[in-house]
Amino acid sequence: MLYQSTRDSAVKVSAAQAITQGISRDGGLFVPECIPALTAEELQNLVGANYIQRATCVLGKFLTDFTADEVAECARLAYGDRFRSPEVAPLHKLEDGAYVLELWHGPTCAFKDMALQILPHLMRVSAGKTSDGKEIVILVATSGDTGKAALEGFRDAANTKIMVFYPENGVSAMQKLQMATQEGNNVQVFAIRGNFDDAQSGVKAIFTNPEIGALLAENGKMFSSANSINWGRLVPQIVYYVSAYCDLLKTGAIRMGDPINVSVPTGNFGDILAAYYAKQMGVPIGKLICASNRNRVLTDFIRTGTYDRNRAFYTTTSPSMDILISSNLERLLYDLCGRDDAQVRAMMTSLATDGKYTVPAEVKAQVESLFAASCCDDEQTAATIREVFEKYGYLCDTHTACGVFAYEEYRRETGDNTPTVIASTANPYKFPASVLDALCEDDAEDEFAKAEHLHDKTATEIPAPLSGLRGKTPRFTEVCDKTEMRQVVLNALGITE
Repeated sequence: MLYQSTRDSAVKVSAAQAITQGISRDGGLFVPECIPALTAEELQNLVGANYIQRATCVLGKFLTDFTADEVAECARLAYGDRFRSPEVAPLHKLEDGAYVLELWHGPTCAFKDMALQILPHLMRVSAGKTSDGKEIVILVATSGDTGKAALEGFRDAANTKIMVFYPENGVSAMQKLQMATQEGNNVQVFAIRGNFDDAQSGVKAIFTNPEIGALLAENGKMFSSANSINWGRLVPQIVYYVSAYCDLLKTGAIRMGDPINVSVPTGNFGDILAAYYAKQMGVPIGKLICASNRNRVLTDFIRTGTYDRNRAFYTTTSPSMDILISSNLERLLYDLCGRDDAQVRAMMTSLATDGKYTVPAEVKAQVESLFAASCCDDEQTAATIREVFEKYGYLCDTHTACGVFAYEEYRRETGDNTPTVIASTANPYKFPASVLDALCEDDAEDEFAKAEHLHDKTATEIPAPLSGLRGKTPRFTEVCDKTEMRQVVLNALGITE
């Protein structure tokens, strides 16, 4: 299977090339030429399989230049013993018809571990096929969770350096501490004065700058990405939707062929796009419910067909969704436009120059048939956390709460009682202050004191990767302006222009 650029369909690369390169040189994102099928018989065979076996099956359909042994080894190394749950991504039943898909049992307590524990292994195998011995430099922009998960995944990986940029005031205190205390000889972390979109735009600009690319090549290096613009980051996310369907079959909650809906809190659109790809593979997914916070750019797009980032940017209690430029939406548009690269280029140019674009009527109709959209503000998020805990005894974080809110609003407005999987993207103790505030008033100032109070009130477990941060001294404290990112990268690599 080859991969095309969303901005030039004539570009065709192997899976290994797509993974090591990260992004097409024209600025487009790599997508498979076609979506492979997963038959009902194959789904049935996966019901009794474990997560490693399910991942090996699904990934093998996309990574056809990998051997079967290579795919199986990557899955085993990623999901063998790094997750606190033997199911890796277990389902928790809230009520009849609603199931929380817990994606945060990995080493950094966020859903990004599901992809970023396997990406370094996919990168290693891919580099062996394509990089000619060059050192790979991973650049990451993060709104909180991707940064730590990428740092942990690539820590001390051979022939690899990783640099993470995050908005100085746009992540939770716990997220910041996770990144600032990261161990490893090949890692570096920088805060920027700006928001996530500034960090993301800066990273993409560096990636696609031919002068910088030439400088790296002269020094025996090449860029790649651990953001979900990299296909190697996105494809593992398809697996957990396949796995969730298999688990519902296993428990008898559904029968083969029964549809399910999926509710996903998302800012950069990658997590819900993975559900869309699972649907295209043949998993009987009905409605894709896209949950946003107060930064409702995706909600407005799905409802109107116009994507407009010319709006106020809000810092919310669900910071990983504080995004106005949803990069992965480009992949969906490419698919829905019939892989018309000219249309996609025109829309992305309009977004870059005017900050907005409007899709054709036929594309808008497809979006509306596939997706529902909802958004909630901080007060509604807090109310949902409180209601879910009081009603079900289940504690969710500020992002998962947006997914629950969207599910409940959709079901109330449509009467659609299809069983629904709600993606839970982070452990609540990643955001102890906001979660505790949702449950009660508390005057503790220290993040760890708040976590302890949350534990006392709810009798839920503080994950060891988070409690172990207490007392650790930050290694990385540098703050740069968004206009300085290029020079920061070159300085960190010891390269002079």
